[in-house]
This record gives sequence, structure tokens and C-alpha cells, in this order.
Amino acid sequence: MEFIAANMAPLMFGSLVIFLLFGYPVAFALAANGVVFGLIGIELGLLTPALFQALPDRIFGVMSNDTLLAIPFFTFMGLVLERSGMAEDLLDTIGQLFGPVRGGLAFAVIFVGAILAATTGVVAASVISMGLISLPIMMRYGYDQRLATGVIAASGTLAQIIPPSLVLIIMADQLGRSVGDMYQGALIPGLVLTALYVGYVGLVAVFKPAMAPALPPEARTLRGAKLFLRVLTSLVPPLLLIFLVLGTIFLGIATPTEGGAMGAFGALMMAFMRKRLDISLLKQAMETTAKLTTFVVFILVGARVFSLTFYGVEGHLWVEHLLAGLPGGQLGFLIVVNILIFLLAFFLDFFELAFIVVPLLAPVAEKLGIDLIWFGVLLGVNMQTSFMHPPFGFALFYLRSVAPPSIKTTQIYWGAVPFVIIQIIMVAIIILFPQLVTMGLDKQATVDTDTVEIVVPEGEAQDDTPIQFGNEPKDEAAKPADDAIPAVPEDDAVKALEKALQGDKK
Repeated sequence: MEFIAANMAPLMFGSLVIFLLFGYPVAFALAANGVVFGLIGIELGLLTPALFQALPDRIFGVMSNDTLLAIPFFTFMGLVLERSGMAEDLLDTIGQLFGPVRGGLAFAVIFVGAILAATTGVVAASVISMGLISLPIMMRYGYDQRLATGVIAASGTLAQIIPPSLVLIIMADQLGRSVGDMYQGALIPGLVLTALYVGYVGLVAVFKPAMAPALPPEARTLRGAKLFLRVLTSLVPPLLLIFLVLGTIFLGIATPTEGGAMGAFGALMMAFMRKRLDISLLKQAMETTAKLTTFVVFILVGARVFSLTFYGVEGHLWVEHLLAGLPGGQLGFLIVVNILIFLLAFFLDFFELAFIVVPLLAPVAEKLGIDLIWFGVLLGVNMQTSFMHPPFGFALFYLRSVAPPSIKTTQIYWGAVPFVIIQIIMVAIIILFPQLVTMGLDKQATVDTDTVEIVVPEGEAQDDTPIQFGNEPKDEAAKPADDAIPAVPEDDAVKALEKALQGDKK
């Protein structure tokens, strides 16, 4: 029992990992660990029964969190756009635009992935759409299987880091920071990552042209004015929707929740203009949105139950002592944390990492003087790898589900490796150049109390006599009369009443 009492926090964390490795649902594993170890802590005298009285308030705090409303709005917006055929139009148009260039279809997939990320924010929708549409075309025109599958999977995961990403909303909530600041900080790293993908495909097209050939002339059906008109009709509406959502958030006109609501309305309007808005589309989008939102809220409630007990047994201090004493200060902490996230991403998806690991790391990062917006974006880029590397890379699973049987699963895995390496390089770039995230963010105003001056407006009666504290008043008139009722502190009200009653009896 003494061993259990002395090691409650590591035992609690270890049992959670075991539950997850056995495949138990995350929300129930979190809540069960919190309740069971809470009861053990009460039995051992480490916790009081009053601990669980705080649980309803914590759960109600989840339900009343306005920030989380952005999740169903952005999810609904992405699903409506994906089902209204926007991805098909974008891939066809940009594919025709870059067709004459070597690797043109791969470039088109990357650019469409970035646009879908900025409009949908849902990885599954992006990967499945591009896998269904562009993969057969790329195979038909002789693209290398590994390059084609890797580009599609990696471009789909851009929805993880380019706003309005769902994981950034959760990250901001867990770190206690503004979603708008998190979006603004993640925008430039997302674009830089997109540029790195384009650079890699460009190098492959130059040094190994057989892996990424240009479209043959007979496949380029649009030219001149027709191509220009198609670009306008296909690209302008999504770009306007991106400005409607992200532009209003960055300019401070709308909150992320309001931006998500406008995006959902804009997506419905785009589907209506394309004549693809019907009851079936709305039903599918609303059902999927309800399932995903419920999934997130259940995990968050379970995480609150777990953290209530974990903090009660001072688990946060255990994590802090474990990580704050690492050699190398900030840099040592960041290297260890990023290696830890990368390894955990082999087995956990980004929701589990964001709800379980990030709240434990945030206090240590803040104590070391690390900006939490920058830290959240850094972890977000690292968590992208959870979609890309085996055995549980969900983007690879999504692509496998829509890829033709001629493409082997091993080809999909090997195709993802170069892009995982690029994502790791991006993590290093953010550590070396933190300005990519912090530029443009509002800095907290610092006040020097030594330079503060209090100016009294002229024309008012002023007394030049200095104020004295703790001394008796010098003016005789200011002294209280002998028969005045002495001031009684509020805490002694009962004693004063007793004295008064005794005086009446006399």
C-alpha cells in the first residue's frame, strides 16, 4: 500500500496507456481510470471524498465552452463542401492548369489539398476525395505508385495544421489560449509545409522524370479562354469562402465560432449554387457532424474526470519534476517532448494526444518560458505524423480503403516515408525559426510600476497634507467623542451584540 500511495501518478498514467493499448475506447478508459484511482486515493487517505463533488462543475464547464462550438460548424462546412463536388472540380481544374508540367498532377493534388484544408479542416474528407478522384488518373498516366499515394496522403493531412483545423481548436482549448491566435500562428507554417511538399515533388520530377510525367496533349481538354473561365468558376468561390472564414477571424471581425457558422452557411450556399444541395446531402453531413462532435465531447469529459484525480494526487508535479530537470533547458525539453509525441503517434491519434498528453506538457512548457501558441503549433505539426506512419496511420487507412487492388499496402506505407521526413524537418524549422509562428501575434503589454504616475485633474480641491497610514489623526476635531459608538469589526458582530445586551440589563 505504501508503494501505491507513493507512486499513484505514474501508476495511473501507466494503467491508462495499458487500457489504450488493449483497444478500450479512449473516453471510457480515461473516465474509468479517474474514478477507480480516485476511490483508491480516498481509501488510502490521499484524497478527500469532496474531490468528486467538483466533478459536475468540471463537466458543465465542458458543456458550456463556447469555443468547442466551432468544431461542429467547421466539420459540417467541410462535409457539405466535400459532398457537393468541390474537390472534383478543383482537381480537374488545377490538373488541367498544371498538366503540361512534369509532376503537374502531383502539384495539383498538393494545391487542392491545401485549399481543402483551408475550407474543410477534415483529414478524412480530403484524403478520400483525392484518393477517389486523382489516384486512378495518376495511375493511368504512369505515375509511380509510391509517389502518387504519398502525395495524396500527405496533402490530406495538411487539414491538420492549416486553419480551420479541428486539432488547433482542441489544442487552443487545452492550452488555454485563443483559437484565433492559434490559427494565425499556424497559417505560415502550414504554407511553408505545403511549399516543402511542392519542392520535393519538383525534385523528383527533375531527377526522376519517369516517376512524375506530364499529361499527354490529348488529356488536356481545356485551353485558353475555357481554361481561364473554369479557373474563375472553380477557384474563386472556395477562396472567397476561405476569406469569409479566416479573414474575418484574423481581422478580429468574428470569433472562431462565428467564423465557423459563417463558413457553414457559405458552404450551403455554394452547394445550392452548384445545384447539389438536397436532403440526402444534409442528412449525411449532419449525422457525421453529430457523431464526430459527440466523440470529441465524450473524450473531453473523460479527460476532465482523469485530470481531476491526476491533479489531486499531484500528477502534474510528477510530470513537471520529470521534464523540467532535463539537461539543455528549453531545447532539451523540446527535443524530448517531440521525440515522445512522435513515438506515441505510432499508437495514438491526434485527439488522444491532444486530450491526454498536451495538458500534462503545457504547465512545464509555460514554466520554462515557452510561448504556448508556438508550442501548440509545434506539437500540431508533429502530430501530423500520427496520420502518416504505420501501423495506425489513419490517412494511410483512408487511402487504402479507396485505392485500387493493384496498389499494395506496402507501396502506400513506403510512399508516406519521404513526407514523414519532411514533416520532421518542418518541426526542426519551427524550433530554429520561431518567428514563423509568433510574427503578427499580439504581444502582452508589460507595465513598469516604477514609471507609473497618477495625475489628478486640475480645478478640484486638493489637500497637500500627505496621507499617513497607521497613525492617530493630529486634528483634535477628528478624534471620536467619548460617547461615540466604537467601530466593531464585522467578524465580532456577535460579541458586540452580547455586550449591548449586557449593558441594557445593567
